[in-house]
Amino acid sequence: MSDGQRDAAALVIPCLKTDQATANERLRYVLSSEEQLHIIQSGVMNLIPLEDMKKKLERNKPLNIKLGVDPTSPDLHIGHAVPLRKLRQFQDLGHNVTLIIGDGTALIGDPSGRDTTRPQLTREKIEENARTYMDQAMKILDPDKTTVRHNSEWIFDLDMAGLLGLLSNFTVARILERDDFSKRYHNQLPIALHEFIYPVMQAYDSVMIEADVELGGNDQLFNLLAGRELMEKKGMEPQVCLTLPLLEGTDGVKKMSKSYGNYIGLTDEPAQQFGKVMSIPDELMPKYFRLATQLPVSEVDQIEADYKAGKLDPNQLKRRLGREIVAAYYDEQAACEAEAAFDRQFKEHQVPEDIETFEVELVEDPENGGVYLPKLLADVKLASSNGEGRRLIDGGGVKVDGEAVPAKTYHVPADKLRGAVLQVGKRKFARLA
Repeated sequence: MSDGQRDAAALVIPCLKTDQATANERLRYVLSSEEQLHIIQSGVMNLIPLEDMKKKLERNKPLNIKLGVDPTSPDLHIGHAVPLRKLRQFQDLGHNVTLIIGDGTALIGDPSGRDTTRPQLTREKIEENARTYMDQAMKILDPDKTTVRHNSEWIFDLDMAGLLGLLSNFTVARILERDDFSKRYHNQLPIALHEFIYPVMQAYDSVMIEADVELGGNDQLFNLLAGRELMEKKGMEPQVCLTLPLLEGTDGVKKMSKSYGNYIGLTDEPAQQFGKVMSIPDELMPKYFRLATQLPVSEVDQIEADYKAGKLDPNQLKRRLGREIVAAYYDEQAACEAEAAFDRQFKEHQVPEDIETFEVELVEDPENGGVYLPKLLADVKLASSNGEGRRLIDGGGVKVDGEAVPAKTYHVPADKLRGAVLQVGKRKFARLA
């Protein structure tokens, strides 16, 4: 049972027997429009216009909810999953969800938040990324209740007359209102012409599927409003624009990103996910509970209130957060095992059971009388280069069989390394064969 289902559990109308229909087919009739709106607004930054959202919900009919994603990366993290979780809430409330794979728009490249033109991907790479994206997205969405469309279906069918007609709905001045374009223009940074048509193409997606609501990150607000504008010009009822915040990474400062190394991947092993959650700053926990777990909104509201009132132990709350996130992508047993592995490693100072073993040739340097440890760290993937290996050693972050390697100690006798466990920081291990 997921978010909307649990929120409605105490409100089920007696005549609706649980064995006659699934919960998410009934929730629209169980929850009032005000109750639905409370769930929908949870964690949201913008809902524009709010009055239109209320009117759509009051009709008591399934709405068409849209999320467009450009498959520019094959691997997702829980920051990417934030809009997917909001989509799942809409599904559980009985609404129709359309996930648009932007295999057409990805050829342009989304300029949102960019100060340079995004490199263009090949169609082959886009298709490869899309397959991986779908596998991961369906860990969150209900596959049986998700409509998947590729916007190449209609974008590639546009001829020159159709494209010109579509572009005529927007002016250059209107497009330059977009914050990132405006900054690049005033800073005399290049803007390629094809980037100008990106928001128009995304808006066209909304027209083609007749969206009632479109979701996106807060950096997508301009694109979402462009969809609303184009629908109005086409004589259609315009969509409501819903934006969600960017999720900070485990460092608590920068947005979650693989390039910053502060991400929790959807395909990370359970112990990795749990350990990374345990490293986030305490003040981020309420946001993570709201944006990254399956807990019902009512329960998250209570957690947030109790945490702010000082009623909850931060360590125990973070452990629960770790279990909730692991269970969301695996199951409750995996979550418990991940917590136990964390305790073995950090409370009992035991080496994890599932570390990778490397067969390496331990060649001693005749001049220095030992194996060059920085290169060995790079060979077993604990450092990205010899230089990083030296920096890790000098920073006191390297251990051999639990014993810290002193700074500037770059050569270690081969006998000490055979069969040893190398450790970098708190979470990175490698066993030598």
